[in-house]
Amino acid sequence: MPGEKELNCNLFDQLSILERIEAVTDDEKALKQIAMERRQIERKLYQQPPLTQPSPPQQQ
Repeated sequence: MPGEKELNCNLFDQLSILERIEAVTDDEKALKQIAMERRQIERKLYQQPPLTQPSPPQQQ
């Protein structure tokens, strides 16, 4: 599994791609989709605990 730094770099790369696409489109549907994708990426990027930490065991 990649480390936190590598995961964060990939997520920032995805945000950069969305920004470049957003800069060249005027399509409202595309802009709404870009906004949704951005929220999902940011949720992963800033989640607590980080993606690389093992999740606590599930209680039954």
